[in-house]
Order: sequence, then structure tokens, then C-alpha cells
Amino acid sequence: MSTVYPLIFLASIWVFFIAQISSSTNWQSVSDVGAYGLVATALGFPMIHGEWQELQQALLIIAGASGIGLLGKFFIDAKRPDLSGNDSFPSNHTANAVAASTALMLCYGWFIGLLSYGVAACVGLGRVRAFKHHWRDVVTGLGVGVAAAVIAIKWM
Repeated sequence: MSTVYPLIFLASIWVFFIAQISSSTNWQSVSDVGAYGLVATALGFPMIHGEWQELQQALLIIAGASGIGLLGKFFIDAKRPDLSGNDSFPSNHTANAVAASTALMLCYGWFIGLLSYGVAACVGLGRVRAFKHHWRDVVTGLGVGVAAAVIAIKWM
């Protein structure tokens, strides 16, 4: 499958990041666009190209990460740095971004994986800079995303 379309989409996310960081440092937007953009890319491009095995793999990885993250939020009572709630741990944005990045790497290769992991790193940084998470939440979210990918790959 051609990597041109995901490459263009990931490049546009990077352009958005640079524009946001250089103009207003709106870290909430950076983390939202990054996380949702990665998930949309990981699920959308295999669907568009009829790559059903890759779509199934991406769905399993992302759903696993999201499920583990939501369970963590339900059972672990951790205040957010901005005091907006008690659902800080772990960072589900980061978990989903890392899971989607892993799915993209498996489907499109190391170069797309490298770009998407860079976006995932910006998502984690954005969550901390927006005062939505502590660093421990983001690092745990990273671990959740990787663990979900490993479990999904072993299960398939």
C-alpha cells in the first residue's frame, strides 16, 4: 500500500503543531488534534484502501489501549494538575496516540512510524503543558499504548 496519503496527513498534523506552538502555545489543541488525528489516520487509511486485516489490527490495538486507560481512570483516583477532575491517571490521549502510532508503523513501515511517534510525543507533552496530566500519567499512557499493541499482536 502506498504511504503517500498517510505521509501527507501526518505532515499536515506537524504543520498544525508548529503553527500552534509558535503562535499561541495552545497545548490543549495540540494534544487533541494529535491524538484524534493519529487515531483517524490509523483507522481511516486502511479502511479507504480496503486493507481489512490492517484495519482489524488497528481497531484491536486502539480499543485495547482505550479500554485499559478507561479502566485505570475508573479505579485510580488521581487529581488533574488543573484540578478539573479526578481522572488524571493514566493519560488516555497518550495511550491512544501511541497505540495508533504502533498500528501505523506496522501497516506503513518505520518512516511513517517515526513521524507518528513524534506526533504521539507532542500529544504527551501537550497534555502536561495544558495542565491536564502529570508526567507520570503520560509515561503510563505510553506504557498502556505499547502494552495494548503487544497484547493485540500476540492475540491476532
